[in-house]
Amino acid sequence: MQTHEISRRFRDHFVNSGHTAVPSASLILEDPTLLFVNAGMVQFKPYFLGDAPAPWPRATSIQKCVRTGDIDEVGKTTRHNTFFQMAGNFSFGDYFKAQAIEHAWALLTNSQDDGGYGFDPDRLWATVYNDDDEALELWRKVAGLPEERIQRRDGLDNYWDMGVPGPGGPCSEIYFDRGPEHGRDGGPVADEDRYLEVWNLVFMQDIRGEESPKYGHKPIGSLPRKNIDTGMGVERIATLLQGVDNVYETDLVRPVIAKAEEMSGRRYGAGNPVDDVRFRVIADHARSGMMIIGDGVTPGNEARGYVLRRLLRRIVRSVRLLGVQEPVLGEFAAVVRDTMSPSYPELATDFPRIDKIMRKEEETFLATLSSGSKIFDLAADKLVSEGKATLPGDKAFQLHDTYGFPIDLTLEMAAERGLSVDETGFRELMGEQRARAKADAAARKTGHGDQSVYRDLLAMGNTVFTGYEELATEAKVLGLVRDGKRVSGAAEGEIVEVVLDRTPLYAESGGQESDAGTITTASGVELEVVDVQKVARKLWVHQVRVRSGEITEGAAVEARVDQEWRIGARQGHSGTHVVHAALRQVLGPTALQSGSYNKPGYLRLDFAWSGALSPDTRSEIEEVSNLAVRSDLPVSVVYTDMGGAQEMGAVALFGETYDEQVRVVEIGGPWSRELCGGTHVERSSQIGPLTLLSESSIGSGNRRLEAYVGMEAMRYLAKERALVQGLAAMLKVPDAEVPARVEALVDRLRAAEKELEKLRAGQLLSSAGTLADQAEEIGGTALVALKAPDGVSGGDLRTLAMEVRNRLGTRPGVVALFSAGEGGKVAFVVATTSTARDNGLAAGKLVPAFAPAIEARGGGKPDLAQGGGANAAGIGEAVTLLRQALVGA
Repeated sequence: MQTHEISRRFRDHFVNSGHTAVPSASLILEDPTLLFVNAGMVQFKPYFLGDAPAPWPRATSIQKCVRTGDIDEVGKTTRHNTFFQMAGNFSFGDYFKAQAIEHAWALLTNSQDDGGYGFDPDRLWATVYNDDDEALELWRKVAGLPEERIQRRDGLDNYWDMGVPGPGGPCSEIYFDRGPEHGRDGGPVADEDRYLEVWNLVFMQDIRGEESPKYGHKPIGSLPRKNIDTGMGVERIATLLQGVDNVYETDLVRPVIAKAEEMSGRRYGAGNPVDDVRFRVIADHARSGMMIIGDGVTPGNEARGYVLRRLLRRIVRSVRLLGVQEPVLGEFAAVVRDTMSPSYPELATDFPRIDKIMRKEEETFLATLSSGSKIFDLAADKLVSEGKATLPGDKAFQLHDTYGFPIDLTLEMAAERGLSVDETGFRELMGEQRARAKADAAARKTGHGDQSVYRDLLAMGNTVFTGYEELATEAKVLGLVRDGKRVSGAAEGEIVEVVLDRTPLYAESGGQESDAGTITTASGVELEVVDVQKVARKLWVHQVRVRSGEITEGAAVEARVDQEWRIGARQGHSGTHVVHAALRQVLGPTALQSGSYNKPGYLRLDFAWSGALSPDTRSEIEEVSNLAVRSDLPVSVVYTDMGGAQEMGAVALFGETYDEQVRVVEIGGPWSRELCGGTHVERSSQIGPLTLLSESSIGSGNRRLEAYVGMEAMRYLAKERALVQGLAAMLKVPDAEVPARVEALVDRLRAAEKELEKLRAGQLLSSAGTLADQAEEIGGTALVALKAPDGVSGGDLRTLAMEVRNRLGTRPGVVALFSAGEGGKVAFVVATTSTARDNGLAAGKLVPAFAPAIEARGGGKPDLAQGGGANAAGIGEAVTLLRQALVGA
């Protein structure tokens, strides 16, 4: 019986018994607990939990599923699959155990002429949860199973949940006895290869918490109604009804293996177990990959995209190990389309997109695989020749960092050679790389320290900057640099410096942040530009992250600026010129810019000035700036020599170095005239609104203004308006009265806090006598050790401890008080009486006895010690440890 027919019969059986046929959900659902749908019940989860009413009392579906936990095991056995189809019937408070068993038994054992599967009832077994006497009795009554073919099993086998908090319940599984040639007698508990599970009936009645009842933990509650969730493995049934040994030989999977046989010239099941593993990997992953892409996932380096990438790359590598060098994913995709589209027609209609994605991923990976495999083989051969068995972490890191090999692939390749990998060393190097990447941007951008590597590149000529006229430029890769050395290529995932002969991407200079953008090739290589710097003011060096493909020296590329980024960058830089001009107009010509920084939507301007600006002066600067924007002043560029610029009155900025020919940017003619190489708007109105954020000191004689422009300014002002309106509504006053009302409230709050401090101190001191009276005797010493109310300051705690000590009088006494503060912090004080000190009990020396419990620091003199800790949860243990210290004193 063909697999599509198996699915059709299942659907018809349950539709005829009153179930609504529900289409398979996408493999991608909005469920934060799952990467992919992994069970038939996932789309019905809200109904089982009672979060939403079920549209039907009972339903049936053939759900496509992906389980990723067994990827490494796929191929090694015939039992593991990543993609499978789960046929299920579901009851939402309609029927329960008896009817679920009736439905399953009828479909399995009814003759094929009557629409069933025609299994021999004498070869079927059932298992039940350990204490589910009801299910056991129903199997005897409904199905007529003898008790010797019904076995009890524990939660690991017969309790079902999704592996995460949610619905669950005891289950009953149905097994088919494949015969003695497949294993030993004794039922499923003895041999699950001979006794093959075909159907799981879950009696959904519980809600599990963080810990699963599979492992003996109690459910945290019961579902609002008792439900039924069953799952019949379509591929398992196909294996039995088609008379084959395993799922890889069924009608929907074997054709992929046949295609691999055709391409490789090798045969599956021909006595080579290593080849058989590769054939199974190809067959399983081809179906999984195509189904995942069909539901909208594309290969990537995170989450679902990473799983997909790993599946597709395992196919490619397995095929190459079978001796096939040419691209294959398109061939396998076509086979999966032809076999699976009768049940999933979207695979045929959407095939061009799916095929393109698979072929592109293969193209990218082949380049990576070719270079990286050679390096791995050399390293592995060397290890074997030296009698070593572990690939060093730095070599695994090199494969990842230089050749784009994911660590999973290195682990697999090593295992095939009988080697292990120093994963700890690899992870450490990855951590160091991430730390370097997060280092201060200024340190990253200041140097290219040793520029000798760029000499040959400089000799090829200056980079031509085209970004004033266009956002996209055809260019050639002149060189690639990594860690100060020239390299010939860079693969996916790597970060490398790219030097082009032409570029539209602005290199950071003049206070303007570098452009964001991409560098691509016609063959599909894509580089994300994360930074652009100048070397010797002539060479544009692009720091890029390789998103896909492999970039090589000499490649023809297109460099493109992110248009939205450039719009914001132009607004920020032109806005800086406007603020500078407004500042000089308001304060005079001595208020000269000493530095600046701007990026999309934001600007920062440093200027020489001796004192803080008044609120009125700040408002005036902001108003002059916005008047210039509103005036729609023309922005123009003049190229001249430095003498000509000076004659024009152009401002040359402190710390900048200029060429013989300089670029003068004018806004409104003489109103703003500066030497500048940055990108700018065409008219001042394009800057948009400008709002000052702050004005502050950055050192003696230097001030700093910060501002938002364009949409960032609009968003900021909208938030400010909403804040004021919210406060006005809360205080029930007009907007204009908000500041005065808030000031009055703050004054009242401060007065109340002072009064509260006095009251708290008084209450604490009043308890001193009671605490002294309650002292416990330990080894002749009176001990007062306890947790004071939360939030007591160190000073108040000290005052209380000293007062309690005074109340102990001449008795040998120790007082230890602890108080929990915010964020789990602890304040503590230890005080000792003079007679206790005479007996050798010093406050400072008692601290180490309990310090570990509260992660404490501090100490003190013999009479008084105080300090703080970081673990308030350990206060109780600290008191216990102090008691023990006194017992041993």
